[in-house]
Amino acid sequence: MFENLTDKLGNVFKGLTKRGALSESDVENALKEVRTALLEADVALSVVREFIDKVKVRAVGEEVLRSVTPGQQVIKIVNDVLIEVLGSSESELLIDHAPPAVILLVGLQGSGKTTTAGKLAFHLKSKKRKKVMLASLDIYRPAAREQLRILGEQADVLVLPEIDGESPEKITKRAMAASKVQAIDVLILDTAGRTTLDTAMMSEAKEVFKLSKPSETLLIADAMTGQDAVQTAKAFSELIKISGVVLTRSDGDARGGAALSMRSVTGCPIKFVGISEKLDGLEPFYPERAAGRILDMGDVVSLVEKAAETIAEEDAAQMIKRMSQGSFDMNDMLKQIGQLKKMGGLGGIMSMLPGIGKLQKQMAANNFNDKAISKQEAIIYSMTKKERVNVSLLNASRRKRIASGSGTAVSDVNRLVKQQQDMARMMKKMGKMGGLGGLKNMMSSLGGASPNPGLGDGQNSVMDANKMAELQKMMGGNMPNLGNMANRFGGMGLPGLGGKPSKKRR
Repeated sequence: MFENLTDKLGNVFKGLTKRGALSESDVENALKEVRTALLEADVALSVVREFIDKVKVRAVGEEVLRSVTPGQQVIKIVNDVLIEVLGSSESELLIDHAPPAVILLVGLQGSGKTTTAGKLAFHLKSKKRKKVMLASLDIYRPAAREQLRILGEQADVLVLPEIDGESPEKITKRAMAASKVQAIDVLILDTAGRTTLDTAMMSEAKEVFKLSKPSETLLIADAMTGQDAVQTAKAFSELIKISGVVLTRSDGDARGGAALSMRSVTGCPIKFVGISEKLDGLEPFYPERAAGRILDMGDVVSLVEKAAETIAEEDAAQMIKRMSQGSFDMNDMLKQIGQLKKMGGLGGIMSMLPGIGKLQKQMAANNFNDKAISKQEAIIYSMTKKERVNVSLLNASRRKRIASGSGTAVSDVNRLVKQQQDMARMMKKMGKMGGLGGLKNMMSSLGGASPNPGLGDGQNSVMDANKMAELQKMMGGNMPNLGNMANRFGGMGLPGLGGKPSKKRR
């Protein structure tokens, strides 16, 4: 969602950090470019003005201009103001009180209300351990109730049975009664939407609001509609007490303006963002992490949380044991590819790593992408059990058979074998150095990533080229630069995932 904005702001700050000292005119010129970047990202004009004014007041002060690292100080100020604009801190759902807690979902038709209802139910059940019931109040769209029923089955939560001829108000009363009888923790009410705001929809939403007395009233807004989503949020917040916003389709080609504008225009925090069409494709919105992604500082916390969720403790322990023994075969590689896919694929992980933004296009140009992961997976599945354990068995005829069975070329098989051998050599060296502790010490000696990426060191959070080349030489192959992340994953060493690395990354 923020990719274009990240690129443009990155170019602005690159010019600032190259200079040893900044004048007031340097800062003002940079802020003009920031203003243009924000407007092109479809951020509301009033929000842009407020943002630039706040940054300017702090950035042209004597403390910054005479700082040893003025460029980095300006970046830090922009980061701080971005966090303020986005909401300062995460806004939790207010559902931990006497049940049932009611969550009312409102919004225009097509914004993703029904899909979000299913995702939210799944999130509350799996992450918060709540007993959830879904109820559809949409009596106008024929497929709405059926869609919610299917989503409820997939999320394994209760769905209020349908009764023909009921009004939204009657359905609300029945849902409230049923949730009390069945000891439901959270009742999610999915209201009807219209293509545009109208009196009938708003009066119906008001009546349901009075009857249900919701703990949370969430406005579902499509991030791809830009400022239209902001105007919709503003109109709803003026008529109904909106407690939060959920931005859907943030994985599309949205320019990020809606997210940056929503809090300022409505006064309502963004509570969740939809990141995919899958049932688990709903994430809590963290302003600090979003600001970090916008400024290409990464989101290491979210990355570690994803790893903790997807990597079983016993798998991590087993990997640590094998690393200490210096072992790594194709079965290990297959496990890591599976873990990588669960964590959102290569693109999802790289988007959270500090300083990686500018490398993503180079990676894509060199076939360093999720398709390469699937190709490698197919190659390994085409091997026999013995071949996966011992790649030295792979003679020319076997490699030809594997290529044919996986729908790939022999050169792809050869490349994967080389990557596995490189990883195996790395594991042996790590074993001799004392496993993960040795890796951590080696990273530190080479000058690994800053503990506070992107702020104190001017976004120089990735190892410099010479040190990375030295590490690659020691490890015996071209590995993606993941800084000091290895110890954070409890032993999950990410394999080299396809394509020839760009020379610019050396």
